[in-house]
Amino acid sequence: MYIGIDVGTGSVRAALVEHSGQLVASSTRPTVTFRDDHDHRIFEQSTTDIWQGICASVRDVLKQSQCPPENIKGIGIDATCSLAVTDADGQPVIVTKGDDLGKLGNRNIILWADHRAEEEAEIINKTGAKALAYVGGTMSLEMEVPKMLWLKNRMSPSLFSRCHFFDLPDYLTYRATRSRTRSSCSLTCKCSFLPDSGWDKAFFEQIGLGDFAKDGYALIGAERGPKDVLTAGLPVSEGLSEEAARELGLIPGTPVGSGVIDAYAGWIGTIAARYKRDGKPSDAPTLDESRHRLAAVAGTSTCHLVQSPDGVFVNGVWGPYKNVVFPGWWMNEGGQSSTGQLIDFMITTHPAYPKLVERAKNENTNIHNVLADQLNHLRKEAGVENLTELTKDMHIYPDLHGNRSPIADPRMRGAITGLTLDHGLSDLARKFNVTLEAIALQTKHIIDSMNASGHTIQIIYISGGQTKNKPLMQLFANTCGIPVVLPASTNDAVTLGAAMLGRFAAEAGKGGKMKEGVEQAKALWDIMVEMTSPGTLIAPAASPKEKRLLEVKYKIFRESIEIQKRWRDEIEAACG
Repeated sequence: MYIGIDVGTGSVRAALVEHSGQLVASSTRPTVTFRDDHDHRIFEQSTTDIWQGICASVRDVLKQSQCPPENIKGIGIDATCSLAVTDADGQPVIVTKGDDLGKLGNRNIILWADHRAEEEAEIINKTGAKALAYVGGTMSLEMEVPKMLWLKNRMSPSLFSRCHFFDLPDYLTYRATRSRTRSSCSLTCKCSFLPDSGWDKAFFEQIGLGDFAKDGYALIGAERGPKDVLTAGLPVSEGLSEEAARELGLIPGTPVGSGVIDAYAGWIGTIAARYKRDGKPSDAPTLDESRHRLAAVAGTSTCHLVQSPDGVFVNGVWGPYKNVVFPGWWMNEGGQSSTGQLIDFMITTHPAYPKLVERAKNENTNIHNVLADQLNHLRKEAGVENLTELTKDMHIYPDLHGNRSPIADPRMRGAITGLTLDHGLSDLARKFNVTLEAIALQTKHIIDSMNASGHTIQIIYISGGQTKNKPLMQLFANTCGIPVVLPASTNDAVTLGAAMLGRFAAEAGKGGKMKEGVEQAKALWDIMVEMTSPGTLIAPAASPKEKRLLEVKYKIFRESIEIQKRWRDEIEAACG
């Protein structure tokens, strides 16, 4: 058995998985996110709260399954790309602005969604440093370097100098093993660790973080160079520490795989799937086929991941990142900062939301089924063949929380065109549908940008809670013009990917010799193929009329970006 641990934006999930990939038990615990009533940009969490949730979830799955701890042969961990701050002893350091900043205390994570470091990101992006080429030309304020600079600019030097900084997946493997060994995924994707050369001393000195270099980069890990950074799943140190094993209810020394960011665990847990077509599964994919498969890991936000044997530079898309999962392979990561969050916002802030909840309760169903029924009723009433035609005169630009890809502009904001005085349930249903449409159109924008730069994406593998929304999945296929594959289990793709890393950690060093290079890549890919159940393929099915409408809607979507930029420039010019 293997345990996969996924730390998402709002919860911790542990899954107990068999050697074959079959899920045996799972447990989810909520985590706390701290907000600021006076600053919408602030999102903070606590490593103490998250670790307690992990321990409770792992103990839950052991109890549910009656699995003896000695049967657990490996553990894999993924987490959001959030900045965790501790002192040298691993005690949490407060990251909240104010008098307590830098003191010991539990509120020590700046969540990925936190947008406080806008000025610091602008400073970094004006440098023209080599590091920017590996994040699509523009460093996002969601990454760790701007957040560390924000802390440096506001914390007393004596307190800042004692801080140690972790991308959250690396903090959790540290908490599990007490080893400060870092993952290639976290350092390369979020901390400006460059392919083949490692840390760029001149870059850190240029932006005001030169002290990191003076300390041998001990404050951010990986004191020497790329060989000291582990690719996905390689065993971390000697495995579980005695303290962590006691807290988790497991055996000391149980192998712990080098962690990955949660989206990359979703890629690992889906991309090697066969898919069913006409009731028959496709052939087992080769590692080379992965270059044509895009993983869209959809939750609060959505990440779009595609691998390639050579580095592909895409403006506005993060990467290319080398050695993130497989040694020698490169990865690009597009993203939408707000998707699941956007859908929830559009529904819950509408005046008809209470009526929607009441109707769902009366009909003993959920709100999404009510919305689907309402849209189908409106479609029939209007005498149109599809929902795209039903909402043909309404358009939404979805970047209410800024644009991650491919514009890479945190100042972008949302917009709606086609409003009427209707504020009832029918209007809510229409806005719900056009929100889904906008998410699909932006996915096409990201894929088009990737393909224009050298990728050849032919199929989308979607995981996460949004896969339960079948109209949205069909809309993705219709809008992007390529098939979509859904995982066998909508809730378990990410924890499955983490469990695969646990199995790889257990097997990588068997026989006394660690797998390296091509051998290592093949071993991990074979595990992925073996443990991933066949998915369900959804082919594009737009009628000629709907296809034309979606093409026009995409044109309008792209134009709305340029209009917003032009308006912003005109307003800024007027303000001097």
